Amino acid sequence: MLQCKVSKTSRKVIISSFVVILLSALAITGCANNKPPVTSGIGTSVMTQGDDLSKHLKVDNAKLAKRLLISEIKSRKSNGLLEINLQLSSRYEKSQRLQYHFNWFDSEGFVIEAGKTPWIALELHGQQSTTLRGLAPSIKVSTFNVYVREIPEKAYKY
Repeated sequence: MLQCKVSKTSRKVIISSFVVILLSALAITGCANNKPPVTSGIGTSVMTQGDDLSKHLKVDNAKLAKRLLISEIKSRKSNGLLEINLQLSSRYEKSQRLQYHFNWFDSEGFVIEAGKTPWIALELHGQQSTTLRGLAPSIKVSTFNVYVREIPEKAYKY
């Protein structure tokens, strides 16, 4: 009789352990970031702060780099061209006068149409976020970065 009670207790422990493991696995897979695939002109890809977005931001000034953050990137193919919406956020409490331009790269990492993308002026106020839009110049483009630089104060004061 004692043996049956131990057996039933063991069975309950095993079953409850199995249920806990199963629920944990379901919770983990349910919380996964399921991104839709990018297909020919139909899908959209979204990258958020959990992803490594800093690889897409190029800043040569270390002080400025600490003041800026890419918080989200949305991309899609539009007629075969890579289209980007990039959320640039300021970590700085004061306004910043900046310029930016996109650099476009093919699948092998070579620059596409270097120097042809214009610099675009941008004033980013304290703690503000703004969307930068870019459209690749060629269907060969597979990735990009955005280069941001500060406009020297002498350049905009008369």
